[in-house]
Amino acid sequence: MQRITITIDDGLLDEIDRLISERGYQNRSEAVRDLVRAGLLQTKSAADHSAQCVASRAYVFDRTTRELPKRLANAYQDRHDLSVATMRVALDHNNSMEVAVLRGPTGQVQRFAESIMVERGRLEL
Repeated sequence: MQRITITIDDGLLDEIDRLISERGYQNRSEAVRDLVRAGLLQTKSAADHSAQCVASRAYVFDRTTRELPKRLANAYQDRHDLSVATMRVALDHNNSMEVAVLRGPTGQVQRFAESIMVERGRLEL
Protein backbone atom coordinates (compact mmCIF):
# COMPACT_ATOMS: atom_id res chain seq x y z
CA MET A 1 0.00 0.00 0.00
CA GLN A 2 1.31 3.45 -0.90
CA ARG A 3 1.04 6.60 1.19
CA ILE A 4 0.15 9.82 -0.67
CA THR A 5 -0.45 13.39 0.39
CA ILE A 6 -3.34 15.43 -1.00
CA THR A 7 -4.71 18.89 -0.29
CA ILE A 8 -8.46 19.23 0.27
CA ASP A 9 -10.38 22.43 0.98
CA ASP A 10 -12.16 22.76 4.33
CA GLY A 11 -15.68 22.35 2.92
CA LEU A 12 -14.84 19.11 1.15
CA LEU A 13 -13.07 17.77 4.24
CA ASP A 14 -16.18 18.57 6.31
CA GLU A 15 -18.24 16.51 3.84
CA ILE A 16 -15.78 13.61 4.05
CA ASP A 17 -15.86 13.74 7.86
CA ARG A 18 -19.66 13.76 7.78
CA LEU A 19 -19.59 10.68 5.51
CA ILE A 20 -17.18 8.97 7.92
CA SER A 21 -19.53 9.63 10.79
CA GLU A 22 -22.68 8.57 8.91
CA ARG A 23 -21.22 5.34 7.50
CA GLY A 24 -19.04 4.39 10.45
CA TYR A 25 -15.65 4.39 8.73
CA GLN A 26 -12.70 3.82 11.08
CA ASN A 27 -10.65 6.62 9.49
CA ARG A 28 -10.40 9.06 6.59
CA SER A 29 -8.22 6.74 4.54
CA GLU A 30 -10.93 4.08 4.34
CA ALA A 31 -13.52 6.65 3.28
CA VAL A 32 -11.25 8.22 0.67
CA ARG A 33 -10.35 4.80 -0.78
CA ASP A 34 -14.05 3.95 -1.17
CA LEU A 35 -14.77 7.33 -2.76
CA VAL A 36 -11.87 6.90 -5.19
CA ARG A 37 -13.05 3.38 -6.09
CA ALA A 38 -16.58 4.66 -6.74
CA GLY A 39 -15.24 7.54 -8.83
CA LEU A 40 -13.04 5.22 -10.89
CA LEU A 41 -15.92 2.82 -11.47
CA GLN A 42 -18.18 5.67 -12.56
CA THR A 43 -15.49 7.07 -14.86
CA LYS A 44 -14.88 3.64 -16.38
CA SER A 45 -18.61 3.09 -16.94
CA ALA A 46 -19.01 6.54 -18.47
CA ALA A 47 -16.05 5.99 -20.78
CA ASP A 48 -17.56 2.87 -22.39
CA HIS A 49 -20.69 4.33 -23.98
CA SER A 50 -21.51 1.09 -25.81
CA ALA A 51 -21.51 -1.11 -22.69
CA GLN A 52 -24.95 -2.23 -21.52
CA CYS A 53 -26.27 -0.77 -18.29
CA VAL A 54 -29.32 -0.67 -16.08
CA ALA A 55 -30.13 2.64 -14.43
CA SER A 56 -32.81 4.29 -12.36
CA ARG A 57 -33.75 7.96 -12.53
CA ALA A 58 -35.95 9.65 -9.94
CA TYR A 59 -37.27 13.19 -10.12
CA VAL A 60 -40.11 15.35 -8.87
CA PHE A 61 -42.14 17.41 -11.28
CA ASP A 62 -44.97 19.92 -11.17
CA ARG A 63 -47.81 18.34 -13.14
CA THR A 64 -49.39 21.77 -13.65
CA THR A 65 -46.42 22.98 -15.71
CA ARG A 66 -47.83 23.45 -19.17
CA GLU A 67 -47.62 20.25 -21.23
CA LEU A 68 -44.93 18.72 -18.95
CA PRO A 69 -46.72 15.39 -18.26
CA LYS A 70 -47.39 15.06 -22.00
CA ARG A 71 -43.77 15.90 -22.89
CA LEU A 72 -42.49 13.33 -20.38
CA ALA A 73 -44.86 10.65 -21.68
CA ASN A 74 -43.83 11.38 -25.27
CA ALA A 75 -40.13 11.24 -24.35
CA TYR A 76 -40.54 7.79 -22.82
CA GLN A 77 -42.63 6.61 -25.76
CA ASP A 78 -40.02 7.87 -28.21
CA ARG A 79 -37.30 5.90 -26.36
CA HIS A 80 -39.39 2.82 -25.50
CA ASP A 81 -36.31 0.74 -26.36
CA LEU A 82 -34.57 2.12 -23.24
CA SER A 83 -37.54 2.33 -20.86
CA VAL A 84 -38.20 -0.79 -18.79
CA ALA A 85 -40.71 0.64 -16.30
CA THR A 86 -41.89 3.92 -14.86
CA MET A 87 -43.74 4.54 -11.62
CA ARG A 88 -45.43 7.84 -10.79
CA VAL A 89 -46.46 8.81 -7.26
CA ALA A 90 -48.66 11.81 -6.45
CA LEU A 91 -46.96 13.76 -3.65
CA ASP A 92 -49.53 16.52 -3.34
CA HIS A 93 -52.03 18.31 -5.57
CA ASN A 94 -49.37 19.69 -7.94
CA ASN A 95 -46.25 17.56 -7.51
CA SER A 96 -45.52 14.01 -8.57
CA MET A 97 -42.44 11.88 -8.22
CA GLU A 98 -41.47 9.64 -11.10
CA VAL A 99 -39.03 6.75 -10.90
CA ALA A 100 -37.87 5.25 -14.19
CA VAL A 101 -35.88 2.08 -14.82
CA LEU A 102 -33.81 2.30 -17.99
CA ARG A 103 -31.74 -0.33 -19.78
CA GLY A 104 -29.52 -0.18 -22.85
CA PRO A 105 -26.20 1.16 -24.11
CA THR A 106 -24.68 3.42 -21.45
CA GLY A 107 -24.29 6.42 -23.74
CA GLN A 108 -27.89 6.27 -24.96
CA VAL A 109 -29.29 5.77 -21.44
CA GLN A 110 -27.22 8.68 -20.14
CA ARG A 111 -28.30 11.02 -22.96
CA PHE A 112 -31.94 10.07 -22.51
CA ALA A 113 -31.81 10.58 -18.72
CA GLU A 114 -30.15 13.96 -19.23
CA SER A 115 -32.82 14.99 -21.73
CA ILE A 116 -35.51 14.29 -19.11
CA MET A 117 -33.61 16.32 -16.52
CA VAL A 118 -33.56 19.49 -18.62
CA GLU A 119 -37.34 19.61 -18.97
CA ARG A 120 -38.78 22.81 -17.53
CA GLY A 121 -40.90 22.20 -14.41
CA ARG A 122 -39.09 19.24 -12.88
CA LEU A 123 -36.83 19.09 -9.84
CA GLU A 124 -34.04 16.54 -9.59
CA LEU A 125 -33.80 14.39 -6.47
